Amino acid sequence: MSGLRSGQVAAAAGVNPQTLRYYERRGLLAEPDRSLGGHRLYPAETVTVLRVIKAAQRLGFTLDEVAELLDAGQHRHGRHPDAGLRVRSQAKLAEVETKIADLQVIAGTLRAAVEAGCDDLVECADRPYCPIPFATIAPGGACSTGSPA
Repeated sequence: MSGLRSGQVAAAAGVNPQTLRYYERRGLLAEPDRSLGGHRLYPAETVTVLRVIKAAQRLGFTLDEVAELLDAGQHRHGRHPDAGLRVRSQAKLAEVETKIADLQVIAGTLRAAVEAGCDDLVECADRPYCPIPFATIAPGGACSTGSPA
């Protein structure tokens, strides 16, 4: 029997050996053959699969999404049009662009808080000049009634 042992695969892919077992349990990796001594023996392409999984995670795909993409790649003939990488990437891109827009609003609000000299969260929330929209983001939508200091 030939193949790579867990440590070899992990080192080549830049992950730890526990990651291999976790991905096996999650169904991302097929259970490997075993040597006569009981050691796991992975095919060489496992390194590529691990690198693909890690790259997909860096792009924002969850492990469930990665599993679906891997499964869709293995079953190309009967797959649904919404299961492919292109469609999934378009959806992930829209999700990322929405998050970026939200983060830009947050960054602008935080810049305004820094410029306004807000040092105390509760005190600032009670001032009409506070740039953080506590009244609109807090549960209950309480309005501030204080005056500028």
